[in-house]
Amino acid sequence: MVNTGTNRLDEERAGSEGRQWFALYTNARHEKSVARQLDDRCIEKFLPLYRSLRRWKDRRKLVDLALFPSYVFVRIEARDKLRVLQVPGVVSLVTFNGQLAALPEQAIHALRSSLDHGVYAEPCPYLRVGRRVRVAAGPLAGAEGILIKKKDKCRVVISLDVLRRSVAVEVDGTDLEAAGSAGSTRVEAATA
Repeated sequence: MVNTGTNRLDEERAGSEGRQWFALYTNARHEKSVARQLDDRCIEKFLPLYRSLRRWKDRRKLVDLALFPSYVFVRIEARDKLRVLQVPGVVSLVTFNGQLAALPEQAIHALRSSLDHGVYAEPCPYLRVGRRVRVAAGPLAGAEGILIKKKDKCRVVISLDVLRRSVAVEVDGTDLEAAGSAGSTRVEAATA
């Protein structure tokens, strides 16, 4: 007698071997709508959300917002991209040089696992090592320097040109913004 449960698991594993995670770019503020439609079409998706307190004139409310605005992650085979692109609200799949850009399975798994375990996350500007940054909060607020990494710690090298000396100061990465920007909105536009 054949065990159909085992065969079904083997078929699912075989069917998932060719699937990879890709980033879908959506219309602004359409992430949840796109995610619901992907569910309706039985397409595996991941929409990381975070809670934020929003204030209006008459009330305050906790709302769930996309951790990566305008992006939903899908796990599909590359040949199934048309099924995903036909979903209303989807603009495109992220590509590099015309080729679909697959995301590392480990990165998606780590993000999903941390959010499932209640780790607090919120959007943060993308700052590359070597970029000029400004410390936005903390005792060094207002200082500018070059972002470096050392043993997984963020450090800002602050230089005193007059003295021809520099000092590397350890800072919390969330206290940094790109130099020359007035806020995180402009940082995202400048670093995208």
